[in-house]
Amino acid sequence: MANPYAIVAITKHGVETARNLHAQLPGSDLYYMSKFAQGDEAEKGIQLFEGSVKLILPDLFQRYTGIIQFISLGAVVRMIAPILKDKKTDPGVVVVDDRAQFAISVLSGHLGGANELTRVIAELIGATPVITTASDVQKTIPVDMFGRQFGWQIESFEHATPVSAAVVNEEPVVIVQEAGERNWWNYDKPLPTHFRVVDSTVEAVALRAEWQWNAALVITHRLLSEQEESVLLRNGVLYRPKNIVLGIGCNRGTAFEEIEAVVNETLQELQFSRKSVRNIASIDLKKDEAGLLALCETHGWGFTTYTPEELNQVALANPSETVFKYTGAYGVSEPAALLSAEATEWVLEKRKSGNVTISVALVPNGVPVALPIGGATT
Repeated sequence: MANPYAIVAITKHGVETARNLHAQLPGSDLYYMSKFAQGDEAEKGIQLFEGSVKLILPDLFQRYTGIIQFISLGAVVRMIAPILKDKKTDPGVVVVDDRAQFAISVLSGHLGGANELTRVIAELIGATPVITTASDVQKTIPVDMFGRQFGWQIESFEHATPVSAAVVNEEPVVIVQEAGERNWWNYDKPLPTHFRVVDSTVEAVALRAEWQWNAALVITHRLLSEQEESVLLRNGVLYRPKNIVLGIGCNRGTAFEEIEAVVNETLQELQFSRKSVRNIASIDLKKDEAGLLALCETHGWGFTTYTPEELNQVALANPSETVFKYTGAYGVSEPAALLSAEATEWVLEKRKSGNVTISVALVPNGVPVALPIGGATT
């Protein structure tokens, strides 16, 4: 699949509007019935088909993240019903009426992106967007999309539905934010009073005694203790922000498996989630290091490198003459971690294991990292 969106039309008027939309919507492929061919389809990469559109929909569902159909809503519902699988994997589906008066978000409004696609389409063709998702209508937090613009990852969908119900029904909801971007409320109104934002799990538990919250949204890079999970995730959703930077130095040719083992051991000791790792940082001499590249590719992490001169701008308590002799920098993992995270201190300054040296820094966000309930981290 070269493009994310498929536009499908089966009527004369629908084809005209679909062609117009296709010309304006980047990343779109256009499909319509061959009887409406205008002779320029091959030149413009337009796909023609014979027979019922129902025959090509299963393939489109597999190949595209968004499907825009110039077909009646009822017909679309009947055609897609047998091929629906899961809200996490089904593409977003948008329906546009034959006169292009309305663009309607039909399926996967949040995770599939249909709601946002509906708004874009409506603006491009001059239609009225129709979105019925409660959180969008009420201008409140979409639980299954919370923090997605920042790259936050939901740990589990187990309680997403009941927590979403609590949000839209304006029941008391506590938002525990130990990490991550703070500018997630983008509506032109104050945060509703049925939300309370606290900086730690300890505060959330204490708050429950005076304000009986019914659901929790927890944003942290920490691995929660069993006690924390039992209280906060009984009816809560856990989000992993991307705020961990791993500074790594290694000997040339160090195997991917050895580097990954050091990373896993380090994160486990710190009680940090691997899902919150944003990127690896190192010296530019390592920009082609196979083990580091494989690590980033395996986990979908970014890879940032710095020149020795850039690394030497960071003051180190224990600069290494040996490292300087071979690299031109007095340290690799420590300064790379701080520079990439734009931090002033490390969570872990340096740990050497075999052929690997690792440092850990957190992207600053002004949110204090709390200790777990019932215990302390080291």
